[in-house]
Amino acid sequence: MTSVDTLFRPFKHGKLSLENRIVMAPMTRSHSPNQVPGQDVADYYRRRAEAEVGLIITEGTTVDHPVASFDTNVPAFHGEAALAGWANVVEEVHRVGGKIVPQLWHVGMARKPGSGPHPDLPSAGPSGLIKPGKQVAEPMSEQDVTDVIEAFAKGAAAAKSIGMDGIEIHGAHGYLVDQFFWGGTNERSDAWGGNQVQRARFAEEIVKACRAATDPDFPIILRFSQWKQQDYDARLAPTEAELEAFLAPLTDAGVDIFHCSTRRFWEPEFDGSTMNLAGWTKKMTGKPTISVGSVSLNQEFLATFAGQDASNDADHMEDLLERMEADEFDLIAVGRALISDHEWAKKIHEGRFNDLNEFSKEALATYY
Repeated sequence: MTSVDTLFRPFKHGKLSLENRIVMAPMTRSHSPNQVPGQDVADYYRRRAEAEVGLIITEGTTVDHPVASFDTNVPAFHGEAALAGWANVVEEVHRVGGKIVPQLWHVGMARKPGSGPHPDLPSAGPSGLIKPGKQVAEPMSEQDVTDVIEAFAKGAAAAKSIGMDGIEIHGAHGYLVDQFFWGGTNERSDAWGGNQVQRARFAEEIVKACRAATDPDFPIILRFSQWKQQDYDARLAPTEAELEAFLAPLTDAGVDIFHCSTRRFWEPEFDGSTMNLAGWTKKMTGKPTISVGSVSLNQEFLATFAGQDASNDADHMEDLLERMEADEFDLIAVGRALISDHEWAKKIHEGRFNDLNEFSKEALATYY
């Protein structure tokens, strides 16, 4: 097997300095009653930081907008109690030498009416579409759009104030920011829709507002994906040229690192090249990228939710190491493997691949 040392090279970009290239992927766990992360949340992240995870991206934590959340057990990133809880998480992670950023989230039309902290309110989306062709709410007004942009900026400022090492904006998987990106859920004909450039404007303004609310060097990560929970075969950019056109204004807006979400990191993004989405994004933008997708496992996450277990996969691990050695992308995010084994990074570093815990669907019910 290619040396694992390539995973344990230091990484530095602006103010973000990491001991290695391993990132904990954001994964919703719903263990924060009344939206407040408690000591168990702090312990959960600390365990992974002290076991050699270089950067933790928290589970999605919702911004200060009434319909940003669909679950009162998902943590919020606003309000005195929730921010005090997150401050404790930061302290615990930093105490063991780790780095951590919150994933700022608005679920948009993925929120079912009647759910979340304000069940009486309608959900929010660019065109009120829960999926292409199915409208269940009114399109967001200009004031709604402004309010959400300001909510993300408020979250960024709060992250900086409690000592987080940056932020990630959740722009993937068919949630609100991605609903603006995708023509299937954005049918607007105003300045927030109508073509690819204008559909990206919402995210651009969020990035700019987060930058203005923090400082020029505060790390801003943007997660995006081709696929959507509403359509796993959807593609924002079917060609290289369209991907480059999509990324350019986001790069100009101030994104520092792109987190390129795929279901399987080893799959090529376009014909004629083995590079994945993170590889193409790095090539096109010149920015560092995070890759992700079934790292060290033989089943992607949709199969997991369908009830299938996932075994450890040495062949895909070898592929990952070769791509990292070639600098195809800069960082690799690990998801389910870090749920089933909080010492995943440490075991990899020590060459103990055979000692990794197997992932099973039952692991999703644990919180350790």
